[in-house]
Amino acid sequence: MKYKIPLSKPDITNSEKKAVAEVLETSSLSLGEKYKEFEKIMADFAGVKFTVAVNSGTSGLHLIIRALGIKDGDEVITTPFSFIASSNCILFEKAKPVFIDIDEKTFNIDVKKIEEKITEKTKAILAVDVFSQPADWNELQKIVKKHKLFLIEDSAEALGSEYSSTGSLRAKREKCGSFGDAAIYAFYPNKQITTGEGGMILTNNRKIAESCRSMANQGREKKNGKWLEHIRLGYNYRLDEMSCAMGIAQMKRIKEILGKRAKVAGIYNRRLKSIEGIEVPFVKSGNKLSWFVYVIKLSGKLSGKRDVIIKKMAERGIQCGNYFQTIHSQPFYKKEFRYKEGDFPIAENVSKRTLALPLFNNLKEEEIEFVVKNLKEAISLAQKIK
Repeated sequence: MKYKIPLSKPDITNSEKKAVAEVLETSSLSLGEKYKEFEKIMADFAGVKFTVAVNSGTSGLHLIIRALGIKDGDEVITTPFSFIASSNCILFEKAKPVFIDIDEKTFNIDVKKIEEKITEKTKAILAVDVFSQPADWNELQKIVKKHKLFLIEDSAEALGSEYSSTGSLRAKREKCGSFGDAAIYAFYPNKQITTGEGGMILTNNRKIAESCRSMANQGREKKNGKWLEHIRLGYNYRLDEMSCAMGIAQMKRIKEILGKRAKVAGIYNRRLKSIEGIEVPFVKSGNKLSWFVYVIKLSGKLSGKRDVIIKKMAERGIQCGNYFQTIHSQPFYKKEFRYKEGDFPIAENVSKRTLALPLFNNLKEEEIEFVVKNLKEAISLAQKIK
């Protein structure tokens, strides 16, 4: 059905349209100047030395896994509460994802439970800034240093989010995407900025960057390489010039974009905080969220009513979502690894109670009021159903 208010909606202006149209007037539609410019803008924004534009965040994660030499028989510690790509990228190289349950408030990997799962096969930790909430990077960095592991940051949902290692509002915050040996952003249409499809690898390690760049371009050598000469196994993970031009235009508006999303989240917080059975998103002290999605958590008598509420909202033309189904409960993972209910109880409990409400840049205040009004009514109807 066509929703009056969708869950997400890209913010495309004449600036983006003009930027793409200008590229179409040139003879360079791939591997041109826009590609380089987009990478530089992202490196400057995140505060890292090297970036590699790719055709998706998933591709970026795959290349990082390969660049770090993670292979068959290795293990990578990660979270079961994420989009499936953060674990699939490990399987692409026949390594094994080892799940750790999550923190009930932040929904991120619980750092206190990691060390007991580290074995001689463990090669890396892949942590996710889920729902744009920064993971506990200070503690994660301590763990990988102690055990001599790689640290990978899946910041697909957190472009613009900032992390404070001390939890103090006055402390210096650093941007998500800058904490691991390598990290990724993603630019799918529901993200903070979009290029349609697309992603970005971020790192301070030249060797990782050069390896990823080569593999993304069919295994060609970066410098002095012949077009039909391939020095390693590679893929076509390139991001085209039109997408890069669109990304540049979006990044020129990044303060405006993040400001709009923060405003929407702030209105929701004020309207929802007093409703019984709803927990508004938790933001850890000192951190700043870029608001990928707005996810509430149902509690008390509403705990088992999520699907009913989603259905009632849909009937009123409002799209909501059940973010996320846990990865270990996905049919493929259950079949492959024989996971069962109860293996990661906190992630499973959160997964059953999270509800994403519409959030996008140009969501109007009257539309938010419409969502909240109908949410209250949907909750009332749901409570009457036994």
